[in-house]
Amino acid sequence: MKTLNPVVARVLRRLHFPLDVILTCVRWYVAYLLSLRHLEDMMAERGVSVDHSTVHRWAVKLLPALEKAFRLRKRPVGKSWRMDERPIQ
Repeated sequence: MKTLNPVVARVLRRLHFPLDVILTCVRWYVAYLLSLRHLEDMMAERGVSVDHSTVHRWAVKLLPALEKAFRLRKRPVGKSWRMDERPIQ
């Protein structure tokens, strides 16, 4: 089993909701451009009572730490790029 990045683990230490709920809300907020109130409604449909301001605090706390952790694992882009020869109209 993989362990969490220490930076991310430090941020998650004081949060009181289950980790899967927190990460699901933050992921949906970033990936699908949902509003915080829509996320609040979607989580209520799933039986999780969470306020939109709580989701916002999670995003503010987690996104910089997650971005830093993802950048460490990001592969470098090569110097050689190839394109097909089809013209763009």
